[in-house]
Amino acid sequence: MPQQPVCVIAGNAFAVSDAQGDMEVDPRHPIGVFSFDTRFLSHWVLSVDGERLNALSRDDMTYFETRFFLVPGKASHYVDADISLIRHRSIDDSFNERITLLNHSAEPVELTVRLDIGSDFADTAEIRQPRQRTVVVTADQERHQFRLRYQRERFTREATVTSTAPVDVDQGGMTFRIRVEPEGSWVTDLHVGMTIHGEGGRDLRASLESHRDMVRRGMREDLQDWLDRAPQLITERRELAASYVRSLTDLASLRYVPLVNPGRVPIGGLPWAMALYGRDSLLTCLQSIAFTPELTPATLRMLANLQGGRLDDEHDEEPGKILSELRYGESAAFGDRPTSLYYGAADTTPLFVVLLDEYERWSGDADLVRELRHPARMALDWIDDYGDMTGDGYLRYQTRNDRHGTVNQGWKNSPDAIRYADGRTPGLPRATCELQGYAYDAKRRGARLAREFWDDPAYADRLEREAAELKQRFNRDFWLPHREYYALALEPDGTPVDALSSNMGHLLWSGIVDDERAPALAAHLVGPELFSGWGVRTLAVGQHCYNPVGSHLGAVWPSDNALIVAGLRHYRRDAEAAQIAAGIFDMAHTLGGSVPELVAGYEREFTKYPVQLPAAGRPQSWSAGGLLMLLGALLGLRPIGDNLLVNPSLPPGFGRIELLDIPGRWGHSDAYGRDRAASPRESRPRLR
Repeated sequence: MPQQPVCVIAGNAFAVSDAQGDMEVDPRHPIGVFSFDTRFLSHWVLSVDGERLNALSRDDMTYFETRFFLVPGKASHYVDADISLIRHRSIDDSFNERITLLNHSAEPVELTVRLDIGSDFADTAEIRQPRQRTVVVTADQERHQFRLRYQRERFTREATVTSTAPVDVDQGGMTFRIRVEPEGSWVTDLHVGMTIHGEGGRDLRASLESHRDMVRRGMREDLQDWLDRAPQLITERRELAASYVRSLTDLASLRYVPLVNPGRVPIGGLPWAMALYGRDSLLTCLQSIAFTPELTPATLRMLANLQGGRLDDEHDEEPGKILSELRYGESAAFGDRPTSLYYGAADTTPLFVVLLDEYERWSGDADLVRELRHPARMALDWIDDYGDMTGDGYLRYQTRNDRHGTVNQGWKNSPDAIRYADGRTPGLPRATCELQGYAYDAKRRGARLAREFWDDPAYADRLEREAAELKQRFNRDFWLPHREYYALALEPDGTPVDALSSNMGHLLWSGIVDDERAPALAAHLVGPELFSGWGVRTLAVGQHCYNPVGSHLGAVWPSDNALIVAGLRHYRRDAEAAQIAAGIFDMAHTLGGSVPELVAGYEREFTKYPVQLPAAGRPQSWSAGGLLMLLGALLGLRPIGDNLLVNPSLPPGFGRIELLDIPGRWGHSDAYGRDRAASPRESRPRLR
């Protein structure tokens, strides 16, 4: 079995190595040191007297700091090792590594410690096949400094490696010729400053001491403050408490400050989504709003600042449309890919309005609602002006960019994600079902904002009327009466795409489902075709394209399931919600560590273990946020005016849980819940 990569991460800066701490190019994985979509180091290999090192152990101290305990030679030599090494690695805007070599013998030793260094300055978009670049290497013996520089016109990236110990610097790296006394030690601090220049660029260099001070005090204090501000979970289940803290910590690790700087916002996740994705950020904020509400204002302002303002086919931009992806790498800067500002998503725009309203309900921040009035109204206008591409009143998508545009622009955005039950591909533009739910919810919420904050009752009346008409039309055109579920999508001519998928769970979350149809949807969601035992599959068993290891064709996503559970609770399908939530929590507990982006859709009774997929990222912001949303849904947390409604319904075996100091417009409040097996009485809704 191949080694699992070892990561340290701080926002969108991260380093990935093997178990020994070495970095060598691997087309299957993004190995190296990265920041702002560029690999600053692709080769970082330590040796002693020409021998590579092997790992004894590793201490993952925090998400931004780890230690490797190493010895030279192969496993058979471990017992005879007279020396050992510790690599203490940390990252913030810069990369730092302290190497400590220990002499365990009674005699002095003279050794040659070598660090081979290189960079291809690859864009994260081309890791699987980096193109050749001309990299200028400067070996500065006097300053103990090794510099790598790449320049293309005004686009410049530079990595500067500095050592605190005397060193010989050459074109391939650094060599230390050392003598270590008996029972003595030798130490050097290696600092990698990363500099970016170009339009919109900034200097990320920092002194070694300021970097160490940031990691030693600033980042640890920041993480502790983040955890302290979140509600306190008290539970009889240790694994639930561990998952809760892990999720909060993962969210902390995935906050970054973009070059357009309104504050820290959540990025997608490691390794392939270390950038701002509108969908991921919006859903993460919605998932975590009861726990870490501070993510939301900066995210809303950031997306409002970058809102589409023109028609641009290359970037799929339209007036009012909310961003899909923001990248800073070379391919984005020179238009090789349209990701410098890419708008190829149909769900981000209604979700922007949903989040703005939901945040006000929790926080009471009317000033933000008024501040973002214009972007919110532009987003609502986009739904009708550009989203309704065939004039039938449904939100649809079709890329404007035939070369590089995203084909499927909902959350299931892989090219083969939207299919008929028999495997046929529907035509474009497509109207997937969950988009209609989001549009319905956005119009209802926009109506509330218009009436209560924008002093525009006529606009509110119009939005409410349009929402009601959309709900009626949707329940007529998408419902498949002979199958008792909603179509996955509509063709351009209105023909329903009949695949059975998890998307209908999002409809429950949005509220667009007629009440009498909710029981049938709930039965499908926990039925054997969709529910694997670990969670709801993206596509049901029995569909022609079903594949348990296909990302959107049968795998299980925690983020998807969180919305489904919240939707089931919205329609009072508490037993089904508890069953699905229990499966996701069991999956998280069984795997341990960060919640993966997705797991295979194999039947739980068949595999007995949640099967991870190589392409699944860990940590992921909307997976971490998904666990928080599940917890909030099980407790039935909902703001009602200036009060917090608590209406718990816990799965069997959860015992009693308490969530203390939940932040909101009420100040701080508490929530309590017991599973029914642990309590003789049903829990009743309570206003705290």
